[in-house]
Amino acid sequence: MADNYEKREEEEDEDEIGEQDYKAQKDALILAVDVSKSMLQPPPKSDDKKADKDPPVYAALKCAYQLMQQRIISHPKDMISIVLFGTEKTQYGDDQSLYPHCYVYTDLDVPAAQDVKNLRGLVEEGEGSEILVPSSKGVQMLHLLVLANNLFTTKAPNFGSRRLFIITDNDNPHGDNKDYKDKAITRAKDLYDLSVTIELFAITRDDDKFDFGKFYDDIIYRDVVAEETNPRKVSTSKSGSGQTLLNSLISNINSKQTPKRAYFNNMPLELGPGLQISVRGYNILQKQVLARSCYVWLDGERAQIAVGETARIAEDSARTVQVGEVKKAYKFGGEYVYFSEDEQKSIKQFGGPVIRIIGFKDRSQLGFWASINKSIFIFPSEEGYVGSSRVFTALWQKLLKSKKVGIAWHVARANGNPQLVAIIPSKAQEERGTGADFIPAGLWLYPIPYADDVREGPEQTNLVRTTNELTDRMNKVIGNLQLPTAMYNPSKYPNPALQWHYKILQALALDEEVPDKPNDTTLPKYKAIHNRCGEYIQEWSRTAGDVLGMVRDAKSIKREMDLDNDEAPRPAKKSRTAVKISSEGISNAELVKRYNHDTLPKLTVAELKPILDERGIDSKGLKKSLVERLEQWIEANT
Repeated sequence: MADNYEKREEEEDEDEIGEQDYKAQKDALILAVDVSKSMLQPPPKSDDKKADKDPPVYAALKCAYQLMQQRIISHPKDMISIVLFGTEKTQYGDDQSLYPHCYVYTDLDVPAAQDVKNLRGLVEEGEGSEILVPSSKGVQMLHLLVLANNLFTTKAPNFGSRRLFIITDNDNPHGDNKDYKDKAITRAKDLYDLSVTIELFAITRDDDKFDFGKFYDDIIYRDVVAEETNPRKVSTSKSGSGQTLLNSLISNINSKQTPKRAYFNNMPLELGPGLQISVRGYNILQKQVLARSCYVWLDGERAQIAVGETARIAEDSARTVQVGEVKKAYKFGGEYVYFSEDEQKSIKQFGGPVIRIIGFKDRSQLGFWASINKSIFIFPSEEGYVGSSRVFTALWQKLLKSKKVGIAWHVARANGNPQLVAIIPSKAQEERGTGADFIPAGLWLYPIPYADDVREGPEQTNLVRTTNELTDRMNKVIGNLQLPTAMYNPSKYPNPALQWHYKILQALALDEEVPDKPNDTTLPKYKAIHNRCGEYIQEWSRTAGDVLGMVRDAKSIKREMDLDNDEAPRPAKKSRTAVKISSEGISNAELVKRYNHDTLPKLTVAELKPILDERGIDSKGLKKSLVERLEQWIEANT
């Protein structure tokens, strides 16, 4: 069962899969932009401020500029290259005849500050615009694919993710030339064999349609598994509906610019005895933090990063202690319990890596508070067991239809600690306007707590309940302040602290002007809020003021009672015989005392009526009703 799982070194003894395992899979990306006459054609003039002003080539290069800036922040070790194909000029290596009409603007490498400067100069100031001259001989996709193959094999041979993004408006680059088309298809197959993914970002104009069947359906190998859970065609970028071509391109590329990096591969998913499929796990949600600062040595010819080393020193002799001399110990009852490496491995034998379903529950029984860690997205893999995709899709559809979740026993890796997880199905959630997914369709492993993980909550005493009127008025406010499509899209809200930090670094590295303040998209839009529900908020405020006044009055009466109770002299002990007392001058403290001793019913009607009148209580009716009203008033005000 565990043979299909890619085992890590058994010497590692961490309890969970480390974040470094996920981040270690680097990505190499080539962004290929078609430089043709149609791509250089400017859009028609328009008085609309939101209308396109740039030709598609410049929109694509601006998109590449933004993408390069993003990846410096989010994936500083990944490589990116910008290739212009269909140009009159050729640039790559010494032999220009190998890749005619292909211009490598930035080589496949980690983006440097100078690369970003050059690209900014091209898109904003027109520096080097002589490069953007289309070839009179047209373009052969064969040359672009061969160039991509060479870049990937020489610059990023061992990268876990290698992808080629093609931006073009030409759905049939070779016309009727079948020989060119067949050669391009062969080279695309070579890239596919190297595990290179080709993505197409098609550009359309007006009502024109991009016909993928003429050429690109033959060179783009779509994920069959993904098509089963979320069948869709390649997204096209176009202007219109309040969205510019640049924004459309950015949105479509952002939806695919993060590679699918496996958190674990070919993990057995056991649905029952003898029924297993294989799945891969993906870390879809990853908290992004500032890159760690480092020490730099500046005394050499060029700056170099200082590499630190750690050594253990014996306190008594100051000698260096070797790794083999150190044992792990746990403190228990004031004593240290020591374990050798083999002993520690032997007590952590809970079986091999597996996801074993042990039952199903209604989704409503899973509380939103029950997660103790982030969820892992799983998707089927045919590498371990053929037919995994069909079984996985059936399970996914059944869980969605029946509104159920699976409960599973999950061991993430060899020598790892087991955990309970809920298997939750998800539908694809699309970004409005572009159709790009920001939450994929599939299953999620949702860690749930053991009994040992639950802690006592605070004592809920003296809870203040709101009134029905306040609740109704607040419902109007909440109903008018919902997010678009009534759901949170994280791609719309970059981390302002993170963006501000890297904006400052970028300004200093690229000799740009330092901005005055960060662009914080999380700030409330106060004017829009006022226009939508300012009146409702004011109504709620007035109602809250009235309720607050009532609460203050009640508290004032209670304080008065407490004060009277403290100042009242202790009465002398008397016999249990009833004593007739005049109702005049009976204090609240005396009433509370009579209530506690159950002597209120001993008061006469003539004594009860003035007591009720003084406190604004109805004094009409039988004695029993008067006593009940007085008791209710005392209960409400003490």
